[in-house]
Amino acid sequence: MTAYLLLALGLVVLLFAGDLLVRGAVAIAVRLGIPPLIIGLTIVAFGTSAPELVISLDAALSNAPGIALGNVVGSNIANILLVLGLPSIVYATHCDQPGLLRNTVFMLFATAVFIALAFTTPLHLWQGAILITLLIAFLWESGVRARRAANGARAAPSPTATDPQTAAPAGDAAAEVPAAPSGKPLYSTAMVIVGLIGLPLGAHFAVTGAREIALAWGMSDAAVGLTVVAVGTSLPELAATTMAALRRESAIAVGNVIGSNIFNLLSIMGLTALAARVPVSPAILQVDLWVMLASSLAILPFVYWRLRIGRLAGVAFLAVYVAYVVMVVAHRSGGLAAS
Repeated sequence: MTAYLLLALGLVVLLFAGDLLVRGAVAIAVRLGIPPLIIGLTIVAFGTSAPELVISLDAALSNAPGIALGNVVGSNIANILLVLGLPSIVYATHCDQPGLLRNTVFMLFATAVFIALAFTTPLHLWQGAILITLLIAFLWESGVRARRAANGARAAPSPTATDPQTAAPAGDAAAEVPAAPSGKPLYSTAMVIVGLIGLPLGAHFAVTGAREIALAWGMSDAAVGLTVVAVGTSLPELAATTMAALRRESAIAVGNVIGSNIFNLLSIMGLTALAARVPVSPAILQVDLWVMLASSLAILPFVYWRLRIGRLAGVAFLAVYVAYVVMVVAHRSGGLAAS
């Protein structure tokens, strides 16, 4: 019974924290003139990747680096197929934000680099240094674009207060997501901070409860690591993306997923490789890395042609993810030994 209560508590905390994080981040973006896509790619993405970082570093330092690798690869697969698929069934996710194609291409590039490095197994110092260097380049480029956007917003003529339509910033950010009360910038910051704290806390409760339930059902610890733990650490992304979708904030939703995948590969695996040697099992090399790549490629057509991820695509994403989980549980419940 305790496991079920932990799972329920974790889900409630995740939904509450995800709502606060999205609202606060968008309010900050509107106030500073920063595109919500940039906020989703940085602040929201880093915050929702916190559970993966904590679990992966703990696994590496506890002489179980394979759990760290499976967690990151499984989370990236879940981010695309589950985190984008499920909210798209509720409300179509638009993929037409400026700069989204560039960031999607960078995510694919980071994925390809990580796969290439995985074949030099085990991952350790020099591979970790490459991943961290790419992360720094990504953050620097995102910061440059954010400054340009903020400077452009300050240089633009001020809209007249009498026209509510011109007074609202361009895009869905201000129109669909309530900004923080005027004159209280600290309120938006507090919402983001509480959201960033609440997401990993909720994920910890949810993962602990779900893992105990799964083990009670007879699943092996290895199968739980690739499925329950991966899904559990993706719950913050799912919570933030679902709330963003419900608030018609596609830039935050898509940016959060792309940014989280980039952080997972470059930051989490980079730091984990620097902390410990990470062997890559044949099963990961032969199956899971390519499922991760295929999942990442699946959103490229939507972004390239600026399409919506609608209900049909969302159902297809979910169906593929369920099939992948069933395959992992059925064929690796004995232990994913090498990883």
